Amino acid sequence: MKVGKVLRPAGLLLLVMGTAGVGLYFFSGQAIQWPSYLAMSFFYALVFGLGAYAATKVHSAQAEGILVAGRAIPLWMAAGTMGATWVDGGYINGTAEYAASAGLMWVQAPWGYALSLVVGGLFFAKPMRRRKFLTMLDPLARRFGNRLTAVLFLPALAGEVFWTAAILTALGTTFSAVIGLDMRSAILLSAGITLAYTALGGLWAVAMTDVVQLGLLLVGLYIVAPIALQTAGGWSEVWPAYVAKHGAGASFLPDADHLGAYYWTWWDGALLLIFGGVPWQVYFQRVLSAKSPESARWLSLLAAGICLLAAAPAVLIGITGSVVDWQAHGVGAPAVPAATLPWVIRYLTNPWVATIGLGAVAAAVMSSVDSSILSASSMAGWNIYRPWRKPQISGQELNQVIRRMIWIIGIAATLLALNIRSVYQLWFLCSDFVYCLLFPALVSALFDPKANTAGVLAGFLVAFILRFGGGDAVLGIPVRLPYPLLEDGTVAFPFRTLAMGAGLVSIFIISRLTQRWVPPVPLDPA
Repeated sequence: MKVGKVLRPAGLLLLVMGTAGVGLYFFSGQAIQWPSYLAMSFFYALVFGLGAYAATKVHSAQAEGILVAGRAIPLWMAAGTMGATWVDGGYINGTAEYAASAGLMWVQAPWGYALSLVVGGLFFAKPMRRRKFLTMLDPLARRFGNRLTAVLFLPALAGEVFWTAAILTALGTTFSAVIGLDMRSAILLSAGITLAYTALGGLWAVAMTDVVQLGLLLVGLYIVAPIALQTAGGWSEVWPAYVAKHGAGASFLPDADHLGAYYWTWWDGALLLIFGGVPWQVYFQRVLSAKSPESARWLSLLAAGICLLAAAPAVLIGITGSVVDWQAHGVGAPAVPAATLPWVIRYLTNPWVATIGLGAVAAAVMSSVDSSILSASSMAGWNIYRPWRKPQISGQELNQVIRRMIWIIGIAATLLALNIRSVYQLWFLCSDFVYCLLFPALVSALFDPKANTAGVLAGFLVAFILRFGGGDAVLGIPVRLPYPLLEDGTVAFPFRTLAMGAGLVSIFIISRLTQRWVPPVPLDPA
């Protein structure tokens, strides 16, 4: 690696961030914690420099070089970037948020997403990589045509945008608590830097920076968690207080007596995370960049272990933040549960450790924002723009289209992040869409040779009606179908799993009833 190719862009960014910090201090009057701000400026400069260097490794102007890094990413780097992608700011902040506010029983996402990587590795990775697809939508386009693929692109795009927004919100919350920078400035600053190096280097930039960010994340969290726990009185005091507060909810396993009418809601969420974590371009982009089908499987399984490894300190931070006596530390409790992690980092550790913790969260955010935006942009360029606007597009033109899409999608996600509050709910909603609307179509494309366009369209419509008929509090959609309701207006019935299952069954039945009029297209060309 030529050091100059890293230091020059890093130095330029460091100058920009220093100027921005001084401007915010003098013109907006923000009480910035300068040691933390400067440390984060160095971290961002390093990541940007690595991303700029990665741009020099994109030698191929062909689609394969742009979208999947020429399928040349080694196993260790692929597993690292996969793990870093899933362990995002929403993953870390959301885990701490729900461990503190709702109890461990509702902290489903860490083990749910880890199991989704296992399912993906065992059943989906090898078939996709063996056929040398370039995106997750390629098997759908091959079997069901470009028109229906464009429809199925919408839930995939929504999932990526919502995910990016949730991650940026997590970073904004942490910056606000630890550095003193307001959320809007933090979100805009982080999004701008991430979009710049992602557009520069594509998947190589994302993969190289992800590995560095993952290392910083794990080191930071494993330094912060035990120090915060000790400050709160140690495990012998914290855990009994936590059990006393949450009761049976302090266990990861579902308890029907404790959950009551929410028992089936718990299972609905669990299945959503396990299977809804599979149909993501951000996942398959790494699978398809592996050197071989066997490597594609192994990187999924290794990444599952990384997810669990990163979740442990986040859970510990949430437990600590739930029961610590904040008044004894001279501060009130977090205003919202989503602020648990930054509150613990700032008030239960010293300033140097707090800076390390902030770096860990920033690393988690950037490692996932870049991946998510690149994935959505890759699908938009390859599966939407190319077949509809310019089928014979050159590699250089495709590269330019994807770079434009990175900025368009990234700006949309940033605007959404500026207007949301709950990290965990929006993060949870990401898998909701792809689980109900996209998972049945992907399963049918890969494993049902008789599935046809009519069946997949019918399945999509059935799943759409059943899913959105149950409403959505985050998006402000009211309940339309007569599902049984709980006192707080939550649907008690597992309607998301019903929507997914009904969509899958509809594809199976309608496809077989319409074979004569709409013959199925084989996945593998004759």
